[in-house]
Amino acid sequence: MKKLGFDNDKYIALQSEKILERINSFGGKLYLEFGGKLFDDHHAARVLPGFMPDSKLRMLEKLKDRAEIVLVISAGDIEKNKQRGDLGITYDLEALRLIDAFRSIGLYVGSVVITQFEAQPAAEAFRQKLESLGIHVYKHYTIPNYPSDIPFIVSEDGLGKNEYIETTRELVVITAPGPGSGKMATCLSQLYHEQKRGVRAGYAKFETFPIWSIPLSHPVNMAYEAATADLNDVNMIDPYHLEAYGKSAVNYNRDIEIFPVLNAMFEKIYGTSPYKSPTDMGVNMAGFCITDDEVCRKASCDEVVRRYFAAKCAVRQGHSNGDDVYKIEILMSKLGITPDSRVPVSYARNKAEETGEPAMALELADGRVVTGKTTDLLGAGSALLLNALKLLADIPEETLLIPPEIITPIHHLKVSHMGHKNPRMHTDELLIALSICGNTDENAALAIEQLDNLRGAEAHSTVLLARVDENVFKKLGINLTCDPVYQRNNLYHR
Repeated sequence: MKKLGFDNDKYIALQSEKILERINSFGGKLYLEFGGKLFDDHHAARVLPGFMPDSKLRMLEKLKDRAEIVLVISAGDIEKNKQRGDLGITYDLEALRLIDAFRSIGLYVGSVVITQFEAQPAAEAFRQKLESLGIHVYKHYTIPNYPSDIPFIVSEDGLGKNEYIETTRELVVITAPGPGSGKMATCLSQLYHEQKRGVRAGYAKFETFPIWSIPLSHPVNMAYEAATADLNDVNMIDPYHLEAYGKSAVNYNRDIEIFPVLNAMFEKIYGTSPYKSPTDMGVNMAGFCITDDEVCRKASCDEVVRRYFAAKCAVRQGHSNGDDVYKIEILMSKLGITPDSRVPVSYARNKAEETGEPAMALELADGRVVTGKTTDLLGAGSALLLNALKLLADIPEETLLIPPEIITPIHHLKVSHMGHKNPRMHTDELLIALSICGNTDENAALAIEQLDNLRGAEAHSTVLLARVDENVFKKLGINLTCDPVYQRNNLYHR
C-alpha cells in the first residue's frame, strides 16, 4: 500500500465551506470558473497521494441542491475537431460525456454555451443536436480586441451582445471539455448581464494548481509546471498579492498577466473591484490538506519524470517540436532528478539489454519490482502483466496460467484471418484469455482477482507501446512511461 500524503475528506469539507463563504460574500449568487479537470483528475491524484480523482465532483455533490453546471465549448474547437488528449475524443463528444457524468450523480446541468460563435457549420450542427436532446444552448460571439479594449468589451456591443444564460441556482459552475474554451469570458458576460438586471453576482476561480499556499519551488508546483510545459505556463510569485498583503502566494503567468485587465473589467461592471490580486480570486484549499509533505514531494518528482518521458515520446511521434522537453529538463535539474530516478526504468532497460528484445518493468505499491520480456507468444506488456499477477497471487513463476491450446488458436485467428503481422498477444487479448481460463483453473482465477492491486503501480517500457496496450495499462490504473523508441524501423506505426 502506497503511503498517503493528502487528506481527501478534509479537502472536500474545506472546499465546500470556502465556496459557501464566497457565495455569501457576494450576496447569494456566484459564478465559479472551474479550471483543470472537474473529474478524472489523475494528475492531482498522482502528485497528492490520497487525493481522489473525482474529489472535486464529490465536493460539488455536497452542494448539488444549490448548484447548477453550465458547460462551455468553443465553436472553433468544434470546427477543428479538437480532441482531449488523454481520452482521444473530440470536445463535442466530451461535452456530451460530461453532461452524462454530471447527471449520473444528480448534478443539474442547466445549459451549454457555444463561445466565439460565428455560425460555423459544425458548431451550428452541434447546437441543433443539443437542442434536439432537450439541452438549452446559448451563443456567445467573438468580441473584437478582446481582452484589451475594455470600454468596448464592457458595453452593449461587446458582452451585451452575448445571449444571457438563464440560471436558477445560487452557485453556477462554469466548466469546459478543455482549456481555451472561453470560461472566463462567459463568467464576465454573465456578470455584465446580471448587473444590468440589478442582480449582485460574484466571480471566483477554482483551480487546483499551482497551489498558492506552498512555496514556488515545491515539487508539487513544479510538477504542475511540467504538466503544462507545452502551454508555456510558468509559476510565479503573485506580485499583486505581495503588494496588497505583504505575503507571498504562488500563481501562474497567465492569471497574473490578465489580472489588470480583469480588474478593470470588474471596476467597469461593479464600480469597484472585489479583488486585490489574482490569488484572491481563487478558492483553492489543497495546500492545507497535505498531511505528509515528503510523500507529496516524492510523488511530484516522479510525476515530473513521467512528464519528461511523455514529452520525449510526443517528439518521436511527431506531435511536438520538443520545446517542452527542454523546459522539463530544467525542472528536473532544479529538483536533482534524472530519468533513472524512476525505479522501473533501469530494470526495464537492463532486461532489454539482457534479452536483446523490448522489455518492461513494473514497481508494485509495496516496492517489489517485476519484469516482462518479449517472447514468441507474448509482447513485453502481456508478459509483464502475467508475471505481476503471479507475484501478487503467490503463484510460482513457472506455472502456466494460459495453456498453449488457448494461445495457439488466438495466434492463428490474428495472423490467418485478421491480417495481423504480429502474432503476439496484446494485453487486452491476454486478460480475456486469462479470464476464460479462470473458469476452470484456480490459479488463473486467483491471478484475475489481483488486478485491482495493480492500481497505482509504476511501469516502464523500452519501446513505445501500441495504443491498445497503453489503454489497458491506463484502465488498470498503472502509471506508464515509455522510451521514445519504436519497436520496428517502419515509417508507418499504428
